[in-house]
Amino acid sequence: MKGIIARCGYRCNLCLAYNVNIRSVEDQKRVSDGWFRIYGFRIPPEDIQCDGCLTPDSENPRLIDIKCPVRPCVIEKKLKNCAYCDEYTCNKIEQRLVTYDSVQNHHKEPISKDDYENFIKPYENRKTLDELRETLRKAQRCAK
Repeated sequence: MKGIIARCGYRCNLCLAYNVNIRSVEDQKRVSDGWFRIYGFRIPPEDIQCDGCLTPDSENPRLIDIKCPVRPCVIEKKLKNCAYCDEYTCNKIEQRLVTYDSVQNHHKEPISKDDYENFIKPYENRKTLDELRETLRKAQRCAK
């Protein structure tokens, strides 16, 4: 799996709010509008810029979801992300799991390819974590 995988399985490198992807106020507005259209919540455009939850606390990272229950849990357990946890799936990650089907079920109209690529794919963490867990299982079997 390539890219930057957040502690919850989100793909930071694909996220339009990730710091390297924000180049203008228009970018921030696009993310704010997209999240509102797809998920129904609004973050003011000026607050949209994230350093990613892999950034150490000592660097005082800008985080979009400052109340995320997953980040502190994964840090405390000294894991890379939830895929490495024996308790996967727990109630903390369940609060943040995203699948295309769960998002589409909240919309009457089909989701456009552009909206999928920009506002769902980066956050399809169930798929990311499950694929990573399968890779880890295969590696463990080969190691035996």
